[in-house]
Amino acid sequence: MGVPDRLAERMSMAEQHEYLRARFSRRTMIRGGAVTLGAVTGGAFVTGATAQAAVPAQRTAPAAEHVDGALVAPFGRHLAYGTDARTEMTVSWQVPVAVKKPFIRIGARPWDLSRKIEAEVRTLYTPAGVGASGDHTQYYLHARLTHLRPGRTYYYGVGHEGFDPAEPHLLGTLGTFTTAPAHKEPFTFTAFGDQGVSYHALANDSLILGQNPAFHLHAGDIAYGDPAGQGKSTDTGFDARTWDQFLAQTESVAKQIPWMVSYGNHDMEAWYSPNGYGGEDARWTLPDNGPDAKNLPGVYSFVHGNTAIISLDPNDVSFEIPANLGISGGTQTKWFESQLKRFRARDDIDFVIVFFHHCAYCTSTAHASEGGVRQEWVPLFEQYQVDLVINGHNHQYERTDVIKAGAVTKKLPIGGTAYPETEGVVYVTAGAAGRSLYAFSAPDSYEGNEHEVDSVASFINTKDGKVNETVTWSRVRYLNYSFLRVDVTPAPRGRQTTLKVSGIAETGDRIDHFTVSRRAK
Repeated sequence: MGVPDRLAERMSMAEQHEYLRARFSRRTMIRGGAVTLGAVTGGAFVTGATAQAAVPAQRTAPAAEHVDGALVAPFGRHLAYGTDARTEMTVSWQVPVAVKKPFIRIGARPWDLSRKIEAEVRTLYTPAGVGASGDHTQYYLHARLTHLRPGRTYYYGVGHEGFDPAEPHLLGTLGTFTTAPAHKEPFTFTAFGDQGVSYHALANDSLILGQNPAFHLHAGDIAYGDPAGQGKSTDTGFDARTWDQFLAQTESVAKQIPWMVSYGNHDMEAWYSPNGYGGEDARWTLPDNGPDAKNLPGVYSFVHGNTAIISLDPNDVSFEIPANLGISGGTQTKWFESQLKRFRARDDIDFVIVFFHHCAYCTSTAHASEGGVRQEWVPLFEQYQVDLVINGHNHQYERTDVIKAGAVTKKLPIGGTAYPETEGVVYVTAGAAGRSLYAFSAPDSYEGNEHEVDSVASFINTKDGKVNETVTWSRVRYLNYSFLRVDVTPAPRGRQTTLKVSGIAETGDRIDHFTVSRRAK
């Protein structure tokens, strides 16, 4: 992306951002900065606003001054819960060119979309010379819906001047979403990481849609606009247009299932902002209840039924890829502990699930385990009896035994049950969503093809570099495309409530299953 290798090696993400801005601001015509955000106004049902931005001047073929809105179809719709998943939802989408007066229509019936709300426009410009996508402008639109009813299905359509989804010939473009319930009830969610754009990524999306999940967790490395993933600006392969492909690919499922993302190392893009997340800020609207929405936009929590979900940003603690190491100054870990305390004190929450990118425990020959995560967060997982930790980063499926204080407290065979209140934590790496696969040093061992070994040779990334380790906690290993399905079943107070966790291959075959059980509040 333009910073010489010799400089990038010793520059932080913020320093690379400033270098790029200074260099390319002198060479290109940038109108309104890299990201243009609309102002936000309040409303009883929704908050939103518009901000029109012109396409930057091109040096090749001239662009039309105005494109008829009837010829511009929205694409890339994706949903996200708000801070309160019972009453808030954000609908986001993209258009290929600037449009006038974008909006969303919403109603309880497809023939009653009388509520029409303005959308917020976020314009993202990548100038010539930054990676492979010079002079490319992207237009992202967002509508925050509030004061919704819990457990209710809504119909919606997105449009702009010249394209109204309420018109009879456009009713086929409508989507639906369902808010989280007000009370405890059974539900299913899915999860994976490291997706990108590929046939395998699309196949996993299609299979996930068939699980009918209430929401989906994406554990980072979302689209791979930056294929190098080092948080450096030397990657000439950076291409912002990859996001156009990704959102088009994902729309079939994300337009109706909240797509809750966490940020990985490939999601740091140095041009857009000092923390590398300026591009993500334009594309996603996530719950804003984290410790620092400016520096850590991918850190948040939400509650669905009897389960609390916490998203963390491991770039803040990563020794392996230190571009954003220490960016929070410790505030993320403090916030995380406060969230764990709060959720464990609530009578309506039984399970706490944490998801993020870098692995606490993994034996891949690529990234393996992240020492920063073990140092900062594993003690908190154990202290507050976190029920399940979901990671990506390593492109395969791997599941541990029950671990506490770095040792196996209980072997957890396929079909077994873990009791986090007394035994420890189970970790799942579900990083085989679509990108090229990595490798294991031990043979695959999964449902129907078990090859148990006493130990596995691996390594951990520390502040002093890679350190070899021999581990006994690697229970299930599957080197092919897959995702995670979790079925949550509440129970009356004092009875055992369960998470039934399944690893599902791209073929639809089950490769792993186990249960997490605890006493219901």
